[in-house]
Amino acid sequence: MVRFARGLFRPVSFASSAVLQENFLKSPLPPLPPLPALSRRAFSLGCASALLSACTTAPTVTSPSASNATPASPVAASPQRPVRIGLALGGGAARGFAHIGVIKALEARNVKVDLLSGTSAGSVIAALSASGMNGIAINKLALTMDEASISDWAMPFRTRGFLQGVALQNYLNKTLDNRPIEKMAKPLGIVATDLKTGQPILFQRGNTGVAVRASCSVPSIFEPVKIGGHEYVDGGLVSPVPAAFARKMGADFVIAVDISARPETALTQSSFDVLMQTFTIMGQTIKAYELDKYADFVIRPNLAAMSGSDFSQRNAAILAGEEAVARIWPELQRQMATKGVAV
Repeated sequence: MVRFARGLFRPVSFASSAVLQENFLKSPLPPLPPLPALSRRAFSLGCASALLSACTTAPTVTSPSASNATPASPVAASPQRPVRIGLALGGGAARGFAHIGVIKALEARNVKVDLLSGTSAGSVIAALSASGMNGIAINKLALTMDEASISDWAMPFRTRGFLQGVALQNYLNKTLDNRPIEKMAKPLGIVATDLKTGQPILFQRGNTGVAVRASCSVPSIFEPVKIGGHEYVDGGLVSPVPAAFARKMGADFVIAVDISARPETALTQSSFDVLMQTFTIMGQTIKAYELDKYADFVIRPNLAAMSGSDFSQRNAAILAGEEAVARIWPELQRQMATKGVAV
């Protein structure tokens, strides 16, 4: 027989059961109707059911030591990766000297650039900066650079361009000690255009001088550059300011530098100016889309009075770049703070 009391049970001996039955029969209570006899099988099943029921409803016991235990320390979060700043330098021929001023001004304000992308003239300055040269060193190099050292006229019978571009290639490789793109101190991307397909190409490996030469090869001014069976021309045709490529290279915050002239203010005094004006008009939509989608901040130096072919105003262009950063610095600082960049 099994006796239930307050949800608990314990077996009772048959001897005790007989005593209880005898006392129960002697009590003055009115007799109960006889109970049907239970078979041994039914009795066993009843015991088993009671046992299972008690097991499933048994209360949870908490030991005193568990209640006083010291809570486990939270797992330390892994340190957050620093925000990577990318600098995208656009094309603009001689106006590209303004990029130097921008770099100098950013360095003076402790803005650490982690990677660079460059198109056309911007690829020259991007390569120099990625090599580890600071803004002041690039400034000195630019002011002492002889324009003739980067100009090499093509032979009269070569009608695909007035300049070969080999001089520019050699000048840059010599300055960089023939360091390839992948060996730069900072990640470097150089943008050019595939002449056959019209698709952009981002050079991140190989001969730095050759890639920069391809990126600077303004059609009809420079001869196309052959690399690996393909011919390449100026990257400004497809990416005037390569903000999208800086993002593709891993930048979390992209600072784009647009040195192109506005069509309504551009000078058109020479055939080169007319050609550059054509580039500007053609690239307006592409540039606006790329900057709007991929650039976090755009710096536009005031170069309205400077022609793309006037190398004599390089110092003025450098100053314009510095002034542009000083002018927009509070806003740039605020934008960087929203992305977690501390300066």
